[in-house]
Amino acid sequence: MTDDALVWRLGARVPGHDYRIFTTAFVDGQHPRTGATKRFSLIDSVDWVNMIALTTDERVVLIRQYRVGAGEVCLEIPGGMVDAGETPAVAAARELIEETGYTSARWTQIGRVSPNPAIQTNRLYTFLALDAVQTSAPRPEGSEVIEVSTATLAECHAAIRDGRVDHALVIAAFAHLAFRDP
Repeated sequence: MTDDALVWRLGARVPGHDYRIFTTAFVDGQHPRTGATKRFSLIDSVDWVNMIALTTDERVVLIRQYRVGAGEVCLEIPGGMVDAGETPAVAAARELIEETGYTSARWTQIGRVSPNPAIQTNRLYTFLALDAVQTSAPRPEGSEVIEVSTATLAECHAAIRDGRVDHALVIAAFAHLAFRDP
């Protein structure tokens, strides 16, 4: 079976609401086999970045911050939204220094995922920053309250295994690191 046999025929997008960091929309689609119509809900968001920043002594730069959706403080890697006019690589470097004060001259994109392709239209780009050095104090945005720390890769893997790190996009970043070409 070809992909064409799986593709819904979509009508015009109908705008939904603007929620500042994302907008919603709707689109009616026609089932490729039965012709039945279904209304799909979409979340339009800018692209995101996250990064695994490794220090010169091979420690991962981590952040802890309160996440309203989870209702708890989460252990994560730095990341954020790609601002208008930025490339994902520029956004990654900006987010790293803003959230942690670390910089790196050695960047590689190691992955790209669709956070939830059933309803979201954006992508997450994951970068590896090598030889990261803290060159300034963190400069978090007004709503961010962040604690910066470092850990070994083994400690990060243990935190994923035991559930201390449960952010799906952070886990995806570590999967990209594990499966990248040498």
